[in-house]
Amino acid sequence: MIRRLFGTDGIRGTANMEPMTAETALRVGIAAGLHFTRGDHRHRVLIGKDTRLSGYMIEPALTSGFVAAGMDVILVGPMPTPAVAMLTRALRADLGVMISASHNPYHDNGIKLFGPDGFKLSDEVEAEIESRIDGDMTADLAPPQRLGRAKRLEDADGRYIEFAKQTLARGQTLAGLKVVVDCANGAAYKAAPAVLWELGAEVVPIAVSPDGFNINESCGSTHPQTMCEQVVVHGADIGIALDGDADRVLIADETGRLVDGDQIMAAIARALQADDLLTGGCVVATVMSNLGLERYLETIGLSLDRTQVGDRYVVERMRAQGCNLGGEQSGHIILADHATTGDGIIAALQVMAAMVRANQPVSRICRLFEPLPQLLRNVRIGVTGGDLMSAEPVKRVIADAETSLRDRGRLLIRKSGTEPLIRVMAEGDDEALIERIVDDIAGEIERAAAV
Repeated sequence: MIRRLFGTDGIRGTANMEPMTAETALRVGIAAGLHFTRGDHRHRVLIGKDTRLSGYMIEPALTSGFVAAGMDVILVGPMPTPAVAMLTRALRADLGVMISASHNPYHDNGIKLFGPDGFKLSDEVEAEIESRIDGDMTADLAPPQRLGRAKRLEDADGRYIEFAKQTLARGQTLAGLKVVVDCANGAAYKAAPAVLWELGAEVVPIAVSPDGFNINESCGSTHPQTMCEQVVVHGADIGIALDGDADRVLIADETGRLVDGDQIMAAIARALQADDLLTGGCVVATVMSNLGLERYLETIGLSLDRTQVGDRYVVERMRAQGCNLGGEQSGHIILADHATTGDGIIAALQVMAAMVRANQPVSRICRLFEPLPQLLRNVRIGVTGGDLMSAEPVKRVIADAETSLRDRGRLLIRKSGTEPLIRVMAEGDDEALIERIVDDIAGEIERAAAV
């Protein structure tokens, strides 16, 4: 089936334009509610959101759909995506929903669905729900006596805060650490500072005044410059930058230098391995993770298992391989011992715990390898794109590039799943060679697309 609504991370688009309209959200609620209605018990769904203005439109539309399908609705308001996943499982809900477009600007929004186990839905389940959305669901609606009800869960923040704190070892505190935390004016604007403060840290919160429009605006993990600067200004030990729904994190060391997801995974892998807590013998990451991470893991007896881009594909591979650590260079860090999806707060806590135990600064804990030069270029193509990769000049330049790189680097060429683009990425020890390879391949693809 060709999927019209669901992408690599749920449904996403511009608010009040298809597919992010109230009408579509209503139908998503009905379809997902019907799909997860199994058995005679009172079914219920938990709905969280970030701080976008359009959440006030999407939330009641989804609620109406679930109520019409006969599901009771638990509303938790602005909450991190991983909190929604955790609460869905903890409250034995049949389904969890997060209304968020993650790191996108305020005018976008999205719908992420979680099963009763707290994991994001598989491609197959999403396809089944989409098939229902496109069909006539009238006959399946709940009769009047079986309509659902909606209520708010008042202590949702407190439940997640306590959960996050308990991911640290018993007795572990952050006393003595000064922490700058950038909440992106998003879903974690209350929870993140509270977790850090209750664990004993001195907290400098920034971007904690959401107004419906300023989520991710010049702040958060996609704009970490302010966070890095504030670390230096306040003489902080560490900076933490979350995205709009707090499922990803980037870190700044005590000098204000940025640390990406690859370096965070390396630091956590070493800490878990030292405590004999790393499972599966590897770390799972996507094809975009730096070759430097792969080489570092090999030096400590671990391997890097790569998946396609998307944190849910990382999670699926982790479950299949029995691994408890995985993530993305962008800052999605999945710690399977604690969470079913990326959790920026919990990942940052693990780094800080390693700092405290080793009595070392972030610059030592999270600088375990030097990233190889990596260059990514997006080549715009036609909507259909054709089979540009089979053009002889393109095949020839790719073969030449692979020969030039040999064991000195890596080449990745892939079609975007969301835009009419072909992404050309190369990395290796020789920066000049990498630039030449990317220029040559991108040029040939552009020429083939123009024919």
